[in-house]
Amino acid sequence: MSINNLPKISHTDANNFFLLAGPCAIEGEDMALRIAERVVKITDDLKIPYVFKGSFKKANRSRIDSFTGIGDENALKILKKVSDTFNVPTVTDIHEVSDAEKAAEYVDVLQIPAFLVRQTDLVVAAAKTGKFVNLKKGQFMSPEAMKHAVKKIQDSGNDNAWITDRGTMFGYQDMIVDFRGIPTMRSYAPTVLDVTHSLQQPNQTSGVTGGRPDMIETIARAGVVNNVDGLFMETHFDPANAKSDGANMLHLDHLEGLLKNLVAVRQTINSF
Repeated sequence: MSINNLPKISHTDANNFFLLAGPCAIEGEDMALRIAERVVKITDDLKIPYVFKGSFKKANRSRIDSFTGIGDENALKILKKVSDTFNVPTVTDIHEVSDAEKAAEYVDVLQIPAFLVRQTDLVVAAAKTGKFVNLKKGQFMSPEAMKHAVKKIQDSGNDNAWITDRGTMFGYQDMIVDFRGIPTMRSYAPTVLDVTHSLQQPNQTSGVTGGRPDMIETIARAGVVNNVDGLFMETHFDPANAKSDGANMLHLDHLEGLLKNLVAVRQTINSF
């Protein structure tokens, strides 16, 4: 289950956390390439293994008039262009069994959304593509329950599974991260902390999810201190006008400073 086997991954000998980062959704080619170019430069400078993230469609929207995508094939081709242009692996989330083979033709990692991680047919379909599978922990699930999702991947003949913690529901409009779950999930598979989704404030009266981007560094630092294998964060050069999840995304201008701080924390932890 090592990331070393992931196509196009770099800096695996740097003893650093790996990073899944990019926009929430692919809004167009220019925006995807612009974000990828910036993140690739930053992660190369800091020797962080990097996977570009972008959803080719958004199926789990609160309102019917919310942005869902620019067309499946169009968005998937953009993800492939990002990978080819910058020589980096890519990850996108899938929502239906039929998405697995379709997306696997274009990306290196298939992500199972948190609300769908108990859907056996979807998890098995992702596993059978042979791609890496990133399993988002359900907001309603214990860390211990994720061993069964990992086992579904393994029993389908695929040993390349990750777990990503994206917080746990706390009441109706907030998320919390229980860091006791990190070592538990790391015993099952490499574990990632989804920093930005852990700061979502769902179920707003407007039907648009809110968030606390001011807390991104706080949560990210805590994850690095607690030895997460990777970090997941969504970033955009104009979060206020992003078409999906802008309220909890990190502004691209703040990414370099944040990652420099986090690398320094990881180096300190590595010295113990």
